[in-house]
Amino acid sequence: MPDASLLTSLFPDEVVTRALVRDVELPYGSGTMALITLDNGRDHTRPNTFGPAGLLSLDEALDAVVARTDIAAVGVTGKPFIFAVGADLSGAPLVAARDEALAIARLGHAVFRRFGELGVPSFAFVNGAALGGGLELALHCSYRTISSGVTAVGLPECSLGLLPGWGGTYLLPHLIGPAQALKIIIENPLSQNRMLRGAQAFSLGIADAMFEPADFLAESLRWAARVLTGSVSPRGATPPGTPPILGGNRSPQTPSGDAAADVARTFADGKLHGAAPAPYRAIDLVAAARGRTRDEGFAAEDEALADLLLSDELRAGLYAFDLTQKRARHAAGAPDASLARPVTKVGVVGAGLMAAQIALLFARRLEVPVVLTDLDQARLDAGLGHVRAEMARLRDRGRISADAAARLTALVTGSLTKDAFADADFVIEAVFEEMAVKQRVLAEVEAVARPDCVLATNTSSLSVTEMASGLAHPSRVVGFHLFNPVAMMPLVEVVRGAATDDATVATALAVGSRAKKNCVLVKDAPAFVVNRLLTRFLGEILGCVDEGTPVEVAEHAPDPLGLPMSPFFLLQLVGPAVALHVGETLAAAYPDRFRVSPKLRALVAAGKTSLYRPDFTVDESVAALLAGGDGAHSRPSTAGEVRERALEALAEEIRLMLDEGVVAGPEDIDLCMILGAGWPFHLGGITPYLDRAGITEKVTGTRFHLSG
Repeated sequence: MPDASLLTSLFPDEVVTRALVRDVELPYGSGTMALITLDNGRDHTRPNTFGPAGLLSLDEALDAVVARTDIAAVGVTGKPFIFAVGADLSGAPLVAARDEALAIARLGHAVFRRFGELGVPSFAFVNGAALGGGLELALHCSYRTISSGVTAVGLPECSLGLLPGWGGTYLLPHLIGPAQALKIIIENPLSQNRMLRGAQAFSLGIADAMFEPADFLAESLRWAARVLTGSVSPRGATPPGTPPILGGNRSPQTPSGDAAADVARTFADGKLHGAAPAPYRAIDLVAAARGRTRDEGFAAEDEALADLLLSDELRAGLYAFDLTQKRARHAAGAPDASLARPVTKVGVVGAGLMAAQIALLFARRLEVPVVLTDLDQARLDAGLGHVRAEMARLRDRGRISADAAARLTALVTGSLTKDAFADADFVIEAVFEEMAVKQRVLAEVEAVARPDCVLATNTSSLSVTEMASGLAHPSRVVGFHLFNPVAMMPLVEVVRGAATDDATVATALAVGSRAKKNCVLVKDAPAFVVNRLLTRFLGEILGCVDEGTPVEVAEHAPDPLGLPMSPFFLLQLVGPAVALHVGETLAAAYPDRFRVSPKLRALVAAGKTSLYRPDFTVDESVAALLAGGDGAHSRPSTAGEVRERALEALAEEIRLMLDEGVVAGPEDIDLCMILGAGWPFHLGGITPYLDRAGITEKVTGTRFHLSG
């Protein structure tokens, strides 16, 4: 085993997860279990993780267990709500040498694999979140039970620039087959870190049994006793003491590892275009797993993990992860949270698709009455119908119970008059993106709402200050910019207008938090943060097309960055008409930097909403509208020139936004782009990436971050 004591110096801030052992007498005369409980001594806000000291504690507990001859089995579980969420990465930035990285990889394997080599069966009782190394620990055990209340099971390492290197790429494909394993290792992390729930993990065969949360441990112990007595035969059971993957085989034989790997590589290419190494290393390991012994598989994981622990992608991923886990919890510059007013009823002006999504969000997360209004019954019925259909879909997919679906659906009602807002605490408008329309709507709401009711606007680009200027009480107007699709996108830009008071801002932030969104507080400025930067980025690329750059060159110019979508796919997602509107707003505010593309106007005039054929190549009619330059002045660019121009424009715009005080710091720009635009973790935040690439200094003469 590597000398873990030498590694502990790299993790000076490790919150050590202790392995606490107690004896449990199992029922049915099946003997004594040595039950290990993982507990870092903190409440559930600090989950169990494994650093060198934590791994040493677990190893010492196993030493004590192995020395005994009076136990029939070993179990491992977590503290309330948490099993374990993987490696402690706090010291990862301090790992400077490959031998240190290799020692960390080997230490995890050396400790975890003991659970499959004890001479008696081992049981993982997954009572809460099991991520990364936590799930890998469970995979090393002979058998696993899981609570139906678990909401987070997964291997998210590839999203951070790592891979599941403590057994995950070897054990999981042997357990459930390479195709399903690659969905968990590759597809889920690269799809906004999608997680499995307990029932999904059980249905895939990751767990052998599932029990309800209330008596999970007691039922798990009874189940383990029945396994030991032979009255229960788990799926793919292995003889006691036999490493699970060397006994019965649970994994399906088709598709083959190679075929599944090809599918996963195609998926990764679509997301990353080869820009990040970790997913591809993971795919190769999974594909090779079936032809390797366990020692060979673990050794290959060690080498891959050692390489990736020293990579720039990991440093970038850790920066992005830190932002989303820490800064996102508390909006920088937020007023005292105690100023927030209670919100017991919500009003939504409009019943279109965005308004219906907002109503659904508030009903599900706030669990308060929500009333929609619109101009006629047909529109109102359509909005309410969307809410009912989505609730039914959530019920049918097992995301909510039938009782919850009925109760939440009943919370959402409709009205043809705004009098229904008389007792609302928070009213948000989601009507047509035109200043005069929004001003009229807010004035109508103010006429019937209580004096302390917050009036919010979901505008994506218009001035909140101007919107509130004609009201008697502009201090209670705030921007609350949700992103489409509302259920999936985690960001809310909370916009403080010139007159917005602290109580209104605090209430909006509290509502966002209750809705399980990450809020960033921004100053009222045209298009705020995400849309301003995306419009500048897209505008520069369209500008190159206007100048004669072939569409296919501009389309793929950003590919080396590994962005989640191409510029024209982004244009389709936003909608050409919406993009044109935001572009016109910004061009009016900043005519020196924002120019509306004539070709974008042509797309809108032609009524183009879909830009692609089914095979995701640009539609011929769209390509024809985008083709050609401005005659004698045509000056096409190379892909590298297009990319450089777009990135330099972003650096300039971010510097100006920071100088204007749009947000508290560059970290908030990064957070907005990660959560609202899908800026990839492997690049870190957009500002440190521009610093690393030398673009910031080239354009502005200084860096966004003084160090790093």
